Amino acid sequence: MTVTYDYTGKVVLVTGGTRGIGAGIATAFAAAGAEVIVCARHDPPPAPVGTPAPVGGVRFVRADVRDADDLERLFSGLDRLDVVVNNAGGSPYAPLEGTSPRLHTRVVELNLIAPMLVAQRAHPLLAASGGSVVMIGSSSGVRPSPGTSAYGAAKAGLHHLANCLAAEWAPDVRVNTVVVGLAATEDSADHYGGKDVGTTIPAGRMATPADVASVCLWLAAPGYVTGAQVHVHGGGEIPAWQNLASSDIS
Repeated sequence: MTVTYDYTGKVVLVTGGTRGIGAGIATAFAAAGAEVIVCARHDPPPAPVGTPAPVGGVRFVRADVRDADDLERLFSGLDRLDVVVNNAGGSPYAPLEGTSPRLHTRVVELNLIAPMLVAQRAHPLLAASGGSVVMIGSSSGVRPSPGTSAYGAAKAGLHHLANCLAAEWAPDVRVNTVVVGLAATEDSADHYGGKDVGTTIPAGRMATPADVASVCLWLAAPGYVTGAQVHVHGGGEIPAWQNLASSDIS
């Protein structure tokens, strides 16, 4: 059974919505009829030849969500907003020892402070429309994240922030989190060293942007659910010790 959504007449903001998971989310909302605004620090890459135009349309605004002036410019042209998807985030591989404190500060700003400021700025518009915020979290925020400690800590904070805002803003605005596991994007091959890490997932593959987008469509639709964390990780990651134990038995 295919579940469909109608977001005709709705306005949706997707931060970091020009590539990867963010682009998949933006495309899904536009296909459901929404007017979608995406923001990023850099212009979006050109769409592949033959790509059909989305139903609702996607508008790009250049903005760094860590910059207060950029956020003011982003929101100043909006008189309605129904959904915010706080997707912008990420981190390079950066072990804590020997790396710049400024790098880790910027990672925390991008993955925790910026979503908080976006949500704060969006709140009056969302309250007026009875809208919702969807935070794009990460499995790195619920398990050890060696090599990206600041990122993991920021995502853990983001999950908690969503729970706090869900309670603080109820019943006018709902706030939920999609906790994304290993995901297949244009950067995943380099990030995972070219290895097929999908074999470490019970579902047998990594999540796709469409997998994440389908959950965002559900959470953003009017309903009762708020303060929830939906894990999109294909059953999690098989522990390394289990493979070792299996090889010893065989």
